Amino acid sequence: MAHVLGVDIGGTGIKAAPVDLDTGTLVSERVKLDTPYPSEPEAVAGVVSELVTRFSWTGPAGITFPGVVADGIIRTAANVDKSWIGTDAIKLFETATGRTVSVINDADAAGLAEMRFGAGVGQQGTVLMLTLGTGIGSALFIDGILVPNTEFGHIEIRGKEAEKRAAEIVREEHALSWGKWAGRVDEYLEHMEMLLSPKLIIIGGGISRKSDKFLPLLTGLRAEVVAATLHNDAGIVGAAMAAA
Repeated sequence: MAHVLGVDIGGTGIKAAPVDLDTGTLVSERVKLDTPYPSEPEAVAGVVSELVTRFSWTGPAGITFPGVVADGIIRTAANVDKSWIGTDAIKLFETATGRTVSVINDADAAGLAEMRFGAGVGQQGTVLMLTLGTGIGSALFIDGILVPNTEFGHIEIRGKEAEKRAAEIVREEHALSWGKWAGRVDEYLEHMEMLLSPKLIIIGGGISRKSDKFLPLLTGLRAEVVAATLHNDAGIVGAAMAAA
């Protein structure tokens, strides 16, 4: 039974837990710490190191990052400090933790977990996973194969980046009703459907726990739209999977 530590870095919080890779379940209670502000590389690496220490972790660790990650190098940083761009994240985290690590885009990690253990199990064709949180993350799968670093949260809708209109944080900050926010999500999903024609759309992030509040309000989509089964633990599980 292989256990790997998964660490999920978000714009507001950093979560970690050991994961059982056979079942996709957390082996112990997850620990969440605030993302430091400013969220510069050394500061974030310090929090990751603290999480590794809290679990007395000695094996490999998988870490997510909210942006494009190419061969361990950070290429974009929409919801964390811009000083991340160009950072060798693997070197940074391995130096900070003294552990062997892998680094993957956060939504890609969540998608991997859902395709293996959650709502996407056995799904062929085009599957789109979207995480609605501080921003909008995306993971695209063709017949179960990940197309990495898609970043569809940054496409333009009504002259604005989609995540500036339809992320969960926008609903909270502007006190939008579920109906009004669902209308924005609906418009975004229709746009994604026009571009990709997915068979299944999986909605993840913390908001997936409240899917009954907004999924029934979505209209006009041909694709089946479901909530992520692993909810907000999907990023942790997928991070661990990527490390393995």
